[in-house]
Amino acid sequence: MPELPEVEVLRQSLEPLIIGDTIARVEVWNGSLREPVDRRRLKRLTLGRTIRSVRRRAKYLLVDLDGGATLVTHLGMSGRLTLVPASTPREPHEHVAFFLDSGRRLRLRDPRRFGLVIAIKTADLDQDRHFRHLGIEPLGNGFGGSELEDRARHRRAPVKSFVMDARVMVGVGNIYASEALYRAGIHPTRSVSRISSARWQRLADSIRQTLSQAVREGGTTLKDFADGRGRGGLFQISLAAYDREGKTCHRCGGTIRRIVQSGRSTYYCPGCQR
Repeated sequence: MPELPEVEVLRQSLEPLIIGDTIARVEVWNGSLREPVDRRRLKRLTLGRTIRSVRRRAKYLLVDLDGGATLVTHLGMSGRLTLVPASTPREPHEHVAFFLDSGRRLRLRDPRRFGLVIAIKTADLDQDRHFRHLGIEPLGNGFGGSELEDRARHRRAPVKSFVMDARVMVGVGNIYASEALYRAGIHPTRSVSRISSARWQRLADSIRQTLSQAVREGGTTLKDFADGRGRGGLFQISLAAYDREGKTCHRCGGTIRRIVQSGRSTYYCPGCQR
């Protein structure tokens, strides 16, 4: 599933290409996504509107349009949002497309159909049910260990589950949680009630560094992810813990292990994560 770095890479790749362009036509060939596409509302709020900015909130891509509307997309588990010439033949599983005045098409391809395409009035975004529960942005200004420590107060959850909770902090999914905890030297099952202030700061620094490196390297492409131009990412080459069960730890020479937490694989080194 695309996580925060992949959506940020997508945002950065699309922003210089589509700002100032206008949505001339909307096609919904299959509206049976995670939430049924409201064709009438989507067209009413996007047709004829010029793209003013491209933002990200958590794992959502936000395309702000003139007239006070925002096109919101989420890639789900297998979605790709790419920009191609309008004449490009439609791909299998291409469910929604926005034809632009410039002669190009912004298309959502989503084989598993867990993606999301909605249009919302920009002024209503913060209170919309998709956004009002979301936690802090780990790449935002002011993010640090004290913020995480405050949010962990009176909790006893395993730290990996805690950092993956979107109500606490957004965008840190399974891959990056394992990587950040490895870099911070913190065992993924450690209770948040047993982490010192210094280790919270180390973890916050590791989360920011891991996500920032992933963005620089174009995200992680294990299967489906590509940016707005169809290019895959390279961060999978830099993975030190995730999907390395049985391999040697780069730091201490121990062996990377795998456990299951909340139905998800967790990778860690028992020798240097405490």
